[in-house]
Amino acid sequence: MMSETALRDLNLPPKSERTNETSSKDILAKPYVEPSDENVGEKQRKNTVSLVEPPVTGSEVGHSGTDVVVAEVEYIESDKLNDLDDIDECLKVLLDGLGSKDWVLLCDTLNNVRRFSIYHKEALQDMLDNVITLVVKALKNPRSAVCKTAIMTCADIFKAFGDTIVDSLDPLLVQLLLKSSQDKRFVCEAAEKALIDLTIWVSPVLLLPKLQPYLKNRNPRIRAKASMCVSRSVPRLGTEGIKDYGIDKLTQIASSQLSDKLPESREAARSLLLELQTSYEKSPVLAPEQETPSDEPLVYSWEQFCESSLPKLSAQAVLRVTSSITQEAPVSGL
Repeated sequence: MMSETALRDLNLPPKSERTNETSSKDILAKPYVEPSDENVGEKQRKNTVSLVEPPVTGSEVGHSGTDVVVAEVEYIESDKLNDLDDIDECLKVLLDGLGSKDWVLLCDTLNNVRRFSIYHKEALQDMLDNVITLVVKALKNPRSAVCKTAIMTCADIFKAFGDTIVDSLDPLLVQLLLKSSQDKRFVCEAAEKALIDLTIWVSPVLLLPKLQPYLKNRNPRIRAKASMCVSRSVPRLGTEGIKDYGIDKLTQIASSQLSDKLPESREAARSLLLELQTSYEKSPVLAPEQETPSDEPLVYSWEQFCESSLPKLSAQAVLRVTSSITQEAPVSGL
């Protein structure tokens, strides 16, 4: 079950974020004070943000010169991450590094978590819960470099540990849905990619119950991202898996998203309904027993199934979607 705090966080609309950092940069500089607006354009062209360390002592305040300290953090794709040089030493300092207030050290340590996940996941197993707790904290970090590196760490954790992280998934899922719904594009894109990895590496039987509460969230962008995750996850169940999970339940979920505010939700619902229709036609539901005996059991058509499983208006909306696309299919194949 999700905490009430997590749900309250999701029910708030996403805060607009400062956009003076470039959305396409692969390298960030270590900032202490954000740059002035007049320098933003130049620094975006360089794909770095150089910032000024403040004076440490009172005697330094009067200095007219300012020392500039620049540190760079690179976003490294998973397939380009090298193995660790000293596994035991890195493991000893891993939790301390994840809890560090030095954001460059924090990013480096997050990348080491990724390396452990890729090359030595068994070494993380005993401390995985503590690692995830600190990764969640990094996801909440206001500094974009930390946030994006933490998101990339989530993707590698999903791939490495799959279903074994389900009990710890809620706080990660909350943050990824939030980050994928914000305005800062390069963070948003990283979160969307991590959510795709989540639907690939975590079993849909375990993931779908985690996603369902977010389909009713007050924030339409959260609903849209959750709806897209559901649409990607359900096909992995397969025909028998959909039947076992409850095709009537899944049809009701999809129909509820058809009238959603955002087109992303509606499109995800349409995609899901087509998947459900295809699955249903492979394994239709038997109709109730008839008074007149028959040699062959009667089955409901897709139309009859929808009318029996959904309120009238919802059934009509679902059938409009599935019938219109079915009629278009032969044309598109010409």
